[in-house]
Amino acid sequence: MEEGGLKQAAAKGLFWGGVSNVVQQLLNLAFGIFLARILTEEDYGMVGMLAIFAAVANAIQESGFRSALTNRKNISDNDYNSVFWVSLGLGVVLYVILFFSVPFIADFFHTPELVPLGRFMFLGFLISSTGTAHNAFLFKNLKVKEMAKATLTASLIAGTVALVMALCGMAYWVIAAQNVVYIAVTTVMFWRYSDFRPNFHIDFKPVAEMLPFSSKLLITTIFHILNENFFTVLLGRFFTRRDVGFYSNGYKWTNTGTQTISLAIENVMQPVMSKADDGNRLNVFCKLLEVTAFISMPCMIGLALVAPEFITITIGERWLPSASIMSVLCVWGAFFPVCQVYQKQLLSAGQSGTMMFCVVSRCAVQVAVVALMFSHGVLAMVTAGTAANVMSIFVVHYFVHKINGVRLRDLTIAVMPFVLATAAAVTAGYFAGEVLEGEYLRIMMKILTTAAVYFVISKVFRVTMMDEAVGFLKGMMRKK
Repeated sequence: MEEGGLKQAAAKGLFWGGVSNVVQQLLNLAFGIFLARILTEEDYGMVGMLAIFAAVANAIQESGFRSALTNRKNISDNDYNSVFWVSLGLGVVLYVILFFSVPFIADFFHTPELVPLGRFMFLGFLISSTGTAHNAFLFKNLKVKEMAKATLTASLIAGTVALVMALCGMAYWVIAAQNVVYIAVTTVMFWRYSDFRPNFHIDFKPVAEMLPFSSKLLITTIFHILNENFFTVLLGRFFTRRDVGFYSNGYKWTNTGTQTISLAIENVMQPVMSKADDGNRLNVFCKLLEVTAFISMPCMIGLALVAPEFITITIGERWLPSASIMSVLCVWGAFFPVCQVYQKQLLSAGQSGTMMFCVVSRCAVQVAVVALMFSHGVLAMVTAGTAANVMSIFVVHYFVHKINGVRLRDLTIAVMPFVLATAAAVTAGYFAGEVLEGEYLRIMMKILTTAAVYFVISKVFRVTMMDEAVGFLKGMMRKK
């Protein structure tokens, strides 16, 4: 693909991905606020203890096939059909296994109520297995607008169902139902917007050809899930449901911000990188790195700044212990999209084995440092884990350097201006907010001051990304 066409495809994808994720996260925010005011810490803790099992099962049924299909140069319906039947078969087998394993999980957490809850909640990945190939079709063809419509529709319907159930006093079933309904609606919409339809002419040869790549990606995904969710297992086993609930809520709000950024970029990252020629690969990579840092740094560090006021205003003071956890997690949330750009570069170059090594090593280091800080409490463990995650970027940088020649100097040029501008803006926002009384005044002052200082610094030091962002938005408005 020519550089101009690549930029246009990326720009459109980023626009629709950004719009979709902002609106979706606003919907999640609105529904999340109402639900958190109705439900208890224990309710969130119940679902949190099962989340890792559902996530791992979902990763296994997907098995990295979406990325494998995206990297496949000459693709046909037979490839999608092969993935459809393998994914569906894995989904059925995994659901049966977990259906009969839930009692053992409930015994591990000393919570018998998890048995019926788990058997219902695990329906999510079974339903998702019927849409893996359709999701891959939309992703491969950069149909970000259609994917946006699907996820927004699902968020609205699932949130409405959850709110009604919460008002009826259905406790932790509300959160499980919201997840299952969201997956079901998304899958139906993927079927609607995809041109692919499965048939009974089953050929497993395409899956066998993709397996060397996708299997490594599967292991990578599983370790990523373990890396992100093992805190809930640890807390559920050795601490209380309330501790799980506080951590789950802090993680949820942080993840909402991170996903708003990362998913918008992820929808175009790998397809664009895989289509870039050798001479253009480094430029595309550095530009994506710059765009990501420009957005993620101020948004996520800014979210960390206002965490106490945000938690108090939205879901109440009883959830305030989540704020400190949320602030620490936001630091990794600021760097995670940057790390994601590196990982997608490895995937687009077919280096799934290298990516697997990077994620596995990151997970191992995080587990080790968290184990060392176990006796110091939840916040100390989260802080140690966050530090380990941030440092892991330098590991993946080493391997990406071998692919496209990116240097530490390139990383510094792309990311450091936004880190420094964010640090100065957040510092100004903190001191401006602290002189005021009341959560509403403080959060408004912090946000306005941080945004204004970040904008001024970017203009004074002639950060080109700011001018490009403003120009792109103006162009999109003129088209409308």
